[in-house]
Amino acid sequence: MKKAHKTMQAMKLINPFASLSEEIKSTILDCLDEDSETKKSFSLVCKSFHSIESHQRKTLKPLYIELISRILTRYPLIHHVDLTYCPRVEDRVLWSISNAYWSTLKSINLSRSRFFTHMGLSSLASKCWGLIELDLSNATELTDAGAAAIAEAKNLEKLWMARCKLVSDIGIGCIAVGCKKLKLICLKWCVRLTDLGVGLIATKCKDIQSLDLSYLLITEKCLVPILQLQYLKELILVECPGIDDVGLGILKESCKSLEVLNVSKCQNMSNVGLFSLINGAERLSHLSLAYGSAVTDDFAKCWYKLSGLKSIKLDGCLVTFSTIKAIGDWCVSLKELSLCKCPGVTDEGVSYIAQRLLQLQKLDITCCHKITCASIDSITNSCSSLTSLRMEACCMVAQEAIVLIGQRCQSLKELDITDNEIDDEGLESISRCTKLLSLKMGVCPNITDCGLSHVAMSCQKLIELDLYRCISITDDGIAAVANGCPALESINMAHCDKVTDASLLSLSQCLQLKVLEIRGCPCVSSVGLSAVATNCKKLSILDIKKCCNIDDTGMISLARYSQYLKQINLSYCPVTDAGLVALASISRLQNMTILHVTGLTPNGVVAALFAFRGLMKVKLHTSFKASIPQSVHSVMEHRGCVFHWRNKAFQVETDPNGWQIQLPRHDG
Repeated sequence: MKKAHKTMQAMKLINPFASLSEEIKSTILDCLDEDSETKKSFSLVCKSFHSIESHQRKTLKPLYIELISRILTRYPLIHHVDLTYCPRVEDRVLWSISNAYWSTLKSINLSRSRFFTHMGLSSLASKCWGLIELDLSNATELTDAGAAAIAEAKNLEKLWMARCKLVSDIGIGCIAVGCKKLKLICLKWCVRLTDLGVGLIATKCKDIQSLDLSYLLITEKCLVPILQLQYLKELILVECPGIDDVGLGILKESCKSLEVLNVSKCQNMSNVGLFSLINGAERLSHLSLAYGSAVTDDFAKCWYKLSGLKSIKLDGCLVTFSTIKAIGDWCVSLKELSLCKCPGVTDEGVSYIAQRLLQLQKLDITCCHKITCASIDSITNSCSSLTSLRMEACCMVAQEAIVLIGQRCQSLKELDITDNEIDDEGLESISRCTKLLSLKMGVCPNITDCGLSHVAMSCQKLIELDLYRCISITDDGIAAVANGCPALESINMAHCDKVTDASLLSLSQCLQLKVLEIRGCPCVSSVGLSAVATNCKKLSILDIKKCCNIDDTGMISLARYSQYLKQINLSYCPVTDAGLVALASISRLQNMTILHVTGLTPNGVVAALFAFRGLMKVKLHTSFKASIPQSVHSVMEHRGCVFHWRNKAFQVETDPNGWQIQLPRHDG
């Protein structure tokens, strides 16, 4: 017995993983999710596992910038650095990264970071010769000096500079001269740029494939060199008021390689200017004219030149039957058509294109208030390949038309029937669409648990479910969804006032749940929320506004278990200082809305703000503004946090038990 006991003791001392080869250990590591905690657990098994994980990790996404020096030492072969959890990134951090990864770094994301200057960027650009992707979106403090520093990245291929509002033509000119290998550049909202800077990009960077110039005050002058780019595939010109018909008239021919053109909200461009812009674009496959000028009968003459189109978006445009007919006649290979909020859409037009566009896969007829059951009959009868149908607020479509969707469109993956006349019979028919991934049916008061149960039993692949203001849904319906749809990632039950903690207990079985919206559900409490927090470890977005029974207990559960939570709205909840401080332990929490939380005190808010380390945006009522010391404001701004002050008024409403409760006048 003693000998056997000694043998057992000896076996315990032997590492069971020691006999595994390096290849087997690496294979195990490759099977683990890059963003999960499993890789961390893997590295803690033994020294060899720790070493393999350290040397095989290629992506770095730190939670705290203060730990960057330790992280850089542990992971020597990083290719991609994502700093979106770090609101404050100073030059010294960029210096450390460039020194550590000068030979391996390929991309870095600084889109949610601030406080670095041209000196830090210069270190990255000059030392990291393999850097090919750089995201500087929202760098509102970046100047021309910073742009000049970027120019040192000679091998840069992709550059995002959206909202770099201080960069002018001088800075962009430096980039154009230095970064000649650029294939993608986003200059959206770079409001100081003119034709000169944009023209330099087009002249110097001959390999450009994607160019976003949205919201710039440019004219047709810069379009001349842009349309001469040999490899240009995507051109985005959303709301560029300086581009008009007169200017476009000088263009002789468009870019032959152009595949995607977005001229949405260009109010000064009509069919005359568009004809000049697309003339010769033989490969054009995606065209967006959303919220532009009226698409008149004359515009129909353009469509014969666009026979190769795969996607057309006319959202918000005033269209005529002639235009829609021309689309059906000439764009027979179309796979995606969006007519959202187009007042001229009628049954005649929809029926015509449905019978002609037999390859159509995605159709958006949201807020087309003139169409009736006749349109749905034509769509479902002819478009057998339809995978996405969005028809929110089609108020003239009767309930029986919804039944046709389930009977005839069983390849659907996305269906939006929000604010339509639909009952349980319609849902039972829709349940035949077993491939559904997303189902939105908010503001449908006639659906009940019975209809929802049919969907839950058949649509087991469902990832997203929207039940906003479906006031007849109860715990039984939610339980059916939780049991039938284990892959559910997002559910909106806002203002479903009959659901209780039982619904949240059911949803706690959905281990992939990431988004939970239960605002205005007075019968749920911290008990149910705690169950979700405990089991749904991937929860990242939570809206519990006006949940008058969720208090500090719920916050403590979130703090303990929901470490992936990024965004929370707890306005009008009975949370106190203790609950708010508890949330500060969630390292990934970035956005908070805490309006009219009467249990909070100025001292408690101050304590919580100090405790939060990664907070980037917080919405507070203006009543707190005067009571929070300026020193606290300075500290939070120093960390990279931005305050949004709101002054919403209260109103008195009644809960299901007849008690008066105070709520906001608006549901925002």
